Amino acid sequence: MAWTANDPLVSVSDLKVWFPVASGVMQRTVGQVHAVDGVDLEIKAGETMGLVGESGCGKSTLGRTVIRLIKPTGGTVRFKGEDITHIRGEHLRGLRREMAMIFQDPYASLDPRQTVGDIIAEPIDVHGLAKGKERQDRIRELLRVVGMNPRFADRYPHEFSGGQRQRIGIARALAVEPTFIVCDEPISALDVSIQAQII
Repeated sequence: MAWTANDPLVSVSDLKVWFPVASGVMQRTVGQVHAVDGVDLEIKAGETMGLVGESGCGKSTLGRTVIRLIKPTGGTVRFKGEDITHIRGEHLRGLRREMAMIFQDPYASLDPRQTVGDIIAEPIDVHGLAKGKERQDRIRELLRVVGMNPRFADRYPHEFSGGQRQRIGIARALAVEPTFIVCDEPISALDVSIQAQII
């Protein structure tokens, strides 16, 4: 059955993500940390869902698992009605064009050896969406969208404040115009005056 706009865009059923706990010289598995254990949720197109919980409760792990940056231990993740729990290769790569993530720690998610322009354009390059002047125009447009000077495209991440780096990460997430974005505390590094503008 084909997906329609009335159906959930993302559907998660009994999702589990367990990480092994190793101990001793041989690093044998002695237990498991249940980072995500039996989560169910549905998100429709155009909806915004906020996930609230204490530090270390699995919010980031859940987000990363939904967009398949982490492989789930159990359960099902569906996107537009399709089970994406175990897809890989080209199929997973195609899915990445429709999903993006804005990471909590902007500095850790930005390659310090790349210019801001190349960081923002990475998803554009991976999916072959634009080249040459069109690529440069898209980079400048994305920088403007997040409230940054387009001339910053030739600079490197270390030259910016935490809030500016977060905006670079947001621009990168928006680069391919994804259908679904997971935001892991996207405005925590931003000034209060900028937070409302970004949201």
